[in-house]
Amino acid sequence: LLLPPIPALAPAHAALCDALVLTGGDDPIMEAFGVPTHPAAVRVDPVRQEYELALLAALSAHPDKPTLGVCLGMQFMALAAGGTLDQHMPDTTPTHADHVGDRPHALVPEHDAFVAGEVRSHHRQAVSAPGSLRIAARAHDGVIEGVHDPDRRFYLGVQWHPERTTDAPLGQGLFDRLTDCARG
Repeated sequence: LLLPPIPALAPAHAALCDALVLTGGDDPIMEAFGVPTHPAAVRVDPVRQEYELALLAALSAHPDKPTLGVCLGMQFMALAAGGTLDQHMPDTTPTHADHVGDRPHALVPEHDAFVAGEVRSHHRQAVSAPGSLRIAARAHDGVIEGVHDPDRRFYLGVQWHPERTTDAPLGQGLFDRLTDCARG
C-alpha cells in the first residue's frame, strides 16, 4: 500500500497499516531540527519530510507496529528520536568513499540482534547520535549503520539498502522479519 504524503492523514495511516517501511531518498531538511542544512545536501521534498515525521510521531500510539526505516527512513527515525546527523561525511569521515557507489562493506553488530555480514549502502550522510534509539550495528569504520528501539517488538532503521543486499539475513531477511512481526 503506497501512502499519499498528506501529514493530516498520518495518524489514520499509522492505525491502518499492519507494518510500515520508510524508504530511502534525498537528505533531511535540518532547519526543522534547529541546525542549518549542509550546502551540499540534496533536500528531500518538504511535504514528504513533514508527512514521514508525522507518521513516526503517530506511531507512538502504536508502539507494537512493526516499522523498518531504510537509509533516509533510518535518518528520520533517529532525528525523530532526538538524534543528530553527520550531514556530509566527506568532511568528517576519511572512509566516506566506502559508503557510496553501492559498494559492499562489512557490518559489525553492536549486540546479538544482528549477524555480521556485508551490506550495500549509498549515502553521504549518517546518523551521528541515535537519540533515544539504540545502535544496532556499525560499518567497519564505525559509521552507524543500524538503530532500533529495544522496547518495541520491531522498530528498526538501517542505513544500507536491504533490497540491494545479497546477504540474506541482512537483505530479504529484514523484510521477512517485518512481515512475520506484522502477522503476529
